[in-house]
Amino acid sequence: MTQIERRLYLLHELLKEQPAYKNMEIPEGEESQKRLLRSLFNIRLPEPVSQEFLKIQDAYLQEETREKGITRLADLHPVQKEIYIWKGDITTLQCDAIVNAANSQMLGCFVPCHGCIDNAIHTFAGVQLRLACARLMAEQGHEEETGRAKITPAFNLPSCYVLHTVGPIVGCRLTKKDKVQLASCYRSCLELAEQNKIKSIAFCCISTGEFHFPNDTAAEIAVKTVKEYKERTNSKIEVIFNVFKETDFYIYRKLLGAD
Repeated sequence: MTQIERRLYLLHELLKEQPAYKNMEIPEGEESQKRLLRSLFNIRLPEPVSQEFLKIQDAYLQEETREKGITRLADLHPVQKEIYIWKGDITTLQCDAIVNAANSQMLGCFVPCHGCIDNAIHTFAGVQLRLACARLMAEQGHEEETGRAKITPAFNLPSCYVLHTVGPIVGCRLTKKDKVQLASCYRSCLELAEQNKIKSIAFCCISTGEFHFPNDTAAEIAVKTVKEYKERTNSKIEVIFNVFKETDFYIYRKLLGAD
């Protein structure tokens, strides 16, 4: 099957699952089709799906990622020993594990085509990721606590694993509790990564987007926590600080003496 044929198959199958949209016409344009497909992935509940669907979905998503271009850890240069800064789309980064800034439900973002990292990771990992998260949450029996972390396979992403952590939501002012909880996110991810023999991990800018944590303070906590953890445990884990915005890229470069 071509990418167009795969996309049309996925669109037809996902529309059939949605009674309200089963008679919707599929748009002709490629970008409109891609946007509709992403929207349908986003709103899909964690329900079983056929092996044929998964086979075609996996082929489609992996080809989409290849077309965007995969960045490998070996392509990057450390700014300090075992520490990297990389500006780009974390769903195209090939390392052992990437970190997802999740919400307390741990099921991904259900808002169609939302710009958050949770939405992007769940979209390009495929429907298996939401199913895996749903199983973890069913076993746990309650929402995820802020500052903790869970691990799942990365499915169709170039990385091997996704570590999901819930960062603090900042209200009208930043509190000491917010800072403690954010540091806990980084420690929890590092501890969970090493328990699973992960050798490299890419952190997104946890809590700085929809959760309103100030970017500069968040970066300071991230760098301080990672360095303290590595020093205290003598860990050799390679850490990539992944940023998407130029503002964060500048902040991390300044903090790590890369300018």
